[in-house]
Amino acid sequence: MIPAVTDAIKMTPYWWEEAEPEYIESALVPTKADVGIVGGGFAGMIAALTLAREGRDVVVFEAMRPGEGASSRNGGIASGNVKHSFSDLIKKFGLEQAKGIFFEGINARKSLINFVRDENIDCDLQLVGRFDGANHIRDYDALGYEADLLNKHVDFGAEMIPKIEQQKYLGTEFYCGGRFRPDIAGVHPAKLYRGIVNRAVEAGVTIINKTAVNSVESDAEKFVLTTPYGKTIVTKCIITTNGYTNEVTDWLKRRIMSIPSQIITTEPLSEVTMSQLMPRLCMVGDTRNLYNYYRPSPDGRRIIFGGRKGADTDDDMLKCFHLYNNLVEIFPQLEGVRLTHTWWGYTGYSFDFFPHLTVHDKIFYATAFCGSGVVWATWLGRKVAQLVMGNNEDAKSVIAARPFPTRPFYRGTPWFIPFIIKWYGLKDRLMYGRRY
Repeated sequence: MIPAVTDAIKMTPYWWEEAEPEYIESALVPTKADVGIVGGGFAGMIAALTLAREGRDVVVFEAMRPGEGASSRNGGIASGNVKHSFSDLIKKFGLEQAKGIFFEGINARKSLINFVRDENIDCDLQLVGRFDGANHIRDYDALGYEADLLNKHVDFGAEMIPKIEQQKYLGTEFYCGGRFRPDIAGVHPAKLYRGIVNRAVEAGVTIINKTAVNSVESDAEKFVLTTPYGKTIVTKCIITTNGYTNEVTDWLKRRIMSIPSQIITTEPLSEVTMSQLMPRLCMVGDTRNLYNYYRPSPDGRRIIFGGRKGADTDDDMLKCFHLYNNLVEIFPQLEGVRLTHTWWGYTGYSFDFFPHLTVHDKIFYATAFCGSGVVWATWLGRKVAQLVMGNNEDAKSVIAARPFPTRPFYRGTPWFIPFIIKWYGLKDRLMYGRRY
């Protein structure tokens, strides 16, 4: 199926209509600072803000416009999930550590919500919950087992929604019921980022945008960050580049997989249609391997629909068509709907599918947010700042207390991703039928 797109479809994020990343006029590249941060997304800018408010002289280097990467290209779902089930974590690490990991996700999400409210950031924060649709009855049973475990040990508040009641949450017969979590929020990610960067500028952070750091060299007392415009000497160095990591440090490049994620946005739909399709206006996910994530726009007039299908091609419109087909499978009544925006960007994954906060060769890293960067990037950005300042108690993290793995012969190019995407697509067809 081909969507009713026109030449007017925009290849830029829908979020940029209200908060497009802006080039920041700044002074000359400083020759020295207390802390140099490479990467000006959520994590880097929260770290900079935290440090500046504690009196540190901070410079942030960003290769693009601030926020132009994943910070303004994501779906705006504030979940704080990890890519492991609670039951699997119990098997691998034991009950107490599994609880610690999930509690940290809950605390990270609460921290973001409190930050938005305390800083009075206008980012369309909406505490609407999340419905995870089960693509098969087996998945429904698995979600139910997880919900029982989480409600017992973490007071998760999860509720199983049988298919007969599904229409109260989502106007589709596509799923076999699902799980509803009331604790998940939605935000306008570009407006959230703009609020953070404005606070950072007010706190005195120097932001050098459209300036890549080509190398980081160190000795016993300092780091030298080299850019096309000269060298900056800093006492501490933080790297928060995630899915847009380049060769600035070979150590990090060997540990990050940059995986594309793509999103489409529908034209404004009628109030009646939206009330039928998304009566709770909640965030949504599903259980397939090439999963989809979607939500209403903050004004409740459009559907913003993302997913992994199409990650094996760089063709913008092919990605768009893949997502459109998934959208119409779920909501057949939207066949022929016009799309106004299609875009994609890179997420940063680790090989163990955990976010990471670590120190290597005296460089501090907060990265690998594994597709949940709205929560994890802001949380670990604050944690890495505390670590730099020596506030080890405030920097404690169950997530961080893990080694940051790589793989033999991996050098930063995830050449295997197209093959994995095709394999996941085949598994979905075998598990769920021809509709995939």
